[in-house]
Amino acid sequence: MAVEIGDKAPDFELTNQHGEAIKLSSFAGKKPVVLVFYPLSFSGTCTGELCELRDNFAAFESKDVELMAISVDSKYTQKQFAEKEGYKFQVLADFWPHGGVAQQYGVFKEDLGFAMRGTFLIDTDGIVRAKFVNGPGEARDLASYHQALATL
Repeated sequence: MAVEIGDKAPDFELTNQHGEAIKLSSFAGKKPVVLVFYPLSFSGTCTGELCELRDNFAAFESKDVELMAISVDSKYTQKQFAEKEGYKFQVLADFWPHGGVAQQYGVFKEDLGFAMRGTFLIDTDGIVRAKFVNGPGEARDLASYHQALATL
């Protein structure tokens, strides 16, 4: 079942590129979170999208938003990907159970084995305030992030 605007965001704990456990609920009452599900690290469109977020990271920092990119890749792949591209945000491994968090949010493509491009803005109360989902070959537009951040 897909998570919709107004829903309580499903909690999760995943490992980031540094091997640290990151729990969504740890940000409750502290700062909003943007979850950026993407298909696969090192693929062309995914790299382009995340590099655009890297290059526009100030928009998230200025709103004190925690940015988290999530794919089914392992923490070892995420480490290499984040280091190569210079990402300053969390890059999380939804590796095992395979795509489990993407499934919770309704963006896992069972037939392909990875997530669609799903983005969720979660406020400090843990409520989804904005959502946009694109298919595997459709890059997200940076303006959609700015519109979502404007709701805070």
